[in-house]
Amino acid sequence: MSYAGDLSPQEAWAKLEDGAILVDVRTEGEWAHIGIPDTNETDNDPLFIQWNLTGGIPNARFVEQLKQQAPEEPGTELVFLCRSGARSIAAAIAATEAGFTSYNVLEGFEGGPDRYGERTVNGWKNRGLPTNLGKH
Repeated sequence: MSYAGDLSPQEAWAKLEDGAILVDVRTEGEWAHIGIPDTNETDNDPLFIQWNLTGGIPNARFVEQLKQQAPEEPGTELVFLCRSGARSIAAAIAATEAGFTSYNVLEGFEGGPDRYGERTVNGWKNRGLPTNLGKH
């Protein structure tokens, strides 16, 4: 594994409570229409940096934007979140290569689809972790 590890949504929340910073790598449309994690109960606000731009175009400035927004303090851990846990793996790898300690949130914000294609099975939102719907 080329990043620090995978975390369940509950383990990710515990990391945030211990001072890690959440990095949501979904698109602006996902943040606006599906919702965002609410980290008000932790010491750090989440960072919002798209891994892919709208239309699926890769964000060529992702690492640059991460370096601009994430603290460079030694020991700072970053926890990456996307819709289902796929883009966040790629982002965690890129961040690790840039020198950050990076984790991936398994299941993502929305989780996997049920047998009807609805994302109601698991994930940050469906496990009852704090969210703000339709905001960013």
